Amino acid sequence: MSGWLHTLPLAWMALVVFGATYIVAFILHQGIAALSAGSTARSFKALSPGMLPPLGIIFGLFVAFTAAQVWSDSDHANAAVNREASALRSVVILASSFPGEPEARLRTLVRSYIEETTSQEWPLMAESAATLTIIPPALNEALRTTLALTPNNPGQEIAQREITRWLEDAFEARRQRILVSSAQVNPTKWACLILQAFCALLAIAVVHSDNRMASAIALGSFATGVAASVLLILAHDRPFTGEIAVSPQPLLQVMPEAKAGGGE
Repeated sequence: MSGWLHTLPLAWMALVVFGATYIVAFILHQGIAALSAGSTARSFKALSPGMLPPLGIIFGLFVAFTAAQVWSDSDHANAAVNREASALRSVVILASSFPGEPEARLRTLVRSYIEETTSQEWPLMAESAATLTIIPPALNEALRTTLALTPNNPGQEIAQREITRWLEDAFEARRQRILVSSAQVNPTKWACLILQAFCALLAIAVVHSDNRMASAIALGSFATGVAASVLLILAHDRPFTGEIAVSPQPLLQVMPEAKAGGGE
């Protein structure tokens, strides 16, 4: 599915999807109606209405199969962001075990990482262009700073180990976040879904070819269901793209004074 559709506001996305679906349904309605006035009318009447339920069921299965992937990707994206925010919050809390310059240094690095993530990585993830080739310097420096600390008591030793563990957890959560940012429904699934919807609309138009009003009502009803299904999947297809994309707000809540970038 074209990338420009994913970046549209939800209202415009709905207008494009519903408009395109209704246009196709209208063309089928008019085309079949014109053909049914000729010698093909007998062939159209020979088509059994019993084929409509199987076509509808197959379309429903295609929708469920595609939507399952979309919901899973969205859940993984939210989980990765929440996990990353939780890890960074733990680092900030445990940093107080090293009062003075070490605590201030760790807090500054965490804030810098959050600002860099929201201002640079989030727009890249929205374009499915973020990669793991670049290690975030602020997070890397925070890990090095933690490992260089000299604990003065058992409590600080435990805090140092825990900060290291949480920083590693933040690295892993970031990796999962970037990987899922490139997830989307592949063109083959979209093609099969749209083709099945077209076949069902065509069958409805042919079966009701002898009654134009019934054909219009049936086509309009099914076209509405098709458009609603496509819109629902399309709006959630890319977890970090679009009006209802995953927000960096959990990360910003870790350090409220951090400046939000272009990711909101």
